Amino acid sequence: MNKSGFSIQLKRKLDYHYKEFDFSKLIPDPLQFPHRYEHIYDKEISAFISSIYAYGNLKQIITVLEKIHSIFGCSPYSFILESSTKKITKDFSDVKHRFFDGEDSVDLILAIKNIFENYGSLKNLFLLYYFSEETSLKDSIHFFSVSLKNMFPKNKVGKRSLEFMFPDPYKGSACKRMNLFLRWMVRNDDLDFGLWHEISPSQLVIPVDTHIHKICTILKLTNQKTVNWKMAEEITNNLKNYDKLDPVKYDFAICHIGMRKLKF
Repeated sequence: MNKSGFSIQLKRKLDYHYKEFDFSKLIPDPLQFPHRYEHIYDKEISAFISSIYAYGNLKQIITVLEKIHSIFGCSPYSFILESSTKKITKDFSDVKHRFFDGEDSVDLILAIKNIFENYGSLKNLFLLYYFSEETSLKDSIHFFSVSLKNMFPKNKVGKRSLEFMFPDPYKGSACKRMNLFLRWMVRNDDLDFGLWHEISPSQLVIPVDTHIHKICTILKLTNQKTVNWKMAEEITNNLKNYDKLDPVKYDFAICHIGMRKLKF
């Protein structure tokens, strides 16, 4: 690696794996669920929920997301907008996943219903606090997370599971699941949807989990020891040496190489 931080060998490997880990390698991944739908709002809702539940054991993640999407049926958007609070409460009260209990799942679906009824889409809410001049989406994510938590009942604000659901980069969180959702919405290729074209892929921050942390440490893309926002930005900035306009395009490949215990 030269003084600019660029390595020809690493560039070749990154680009090779990016091409290798295409749509044919999608399953198993939470991203498989929004790919089931054609309608924009169905994709947006499915992607949002799939990213929120994307923590812990992959098998558990896929199981709970299968359960959620079986409730939605052919259209998450239609289900949420047309269902009463009573029906949503009945259908989601037993949807549980690690830190999230049934009440959290019900509150999340009702919050999404509230967002679509008042703002038209998740994108519209995000864009209210989007800053086009940002190098990264740190400020936008902070305000979006605050806005999302305000969609929940007042007595739930500050609840541990809700704070975990929508972490804050201002408090140092790597915000892995939010960055994952934004990658899916902003980037545009075989895997990612490119639905939020108002946002530049160059502003995205890599969703750091244990797999990204481990491989990026080996690749010397980070010197940080703790998974936090600082690490996420450091990895992203180093990946900009290999694609300045779309550094997070390497995320899926790096993550799945780690998940599948393959050699980079």
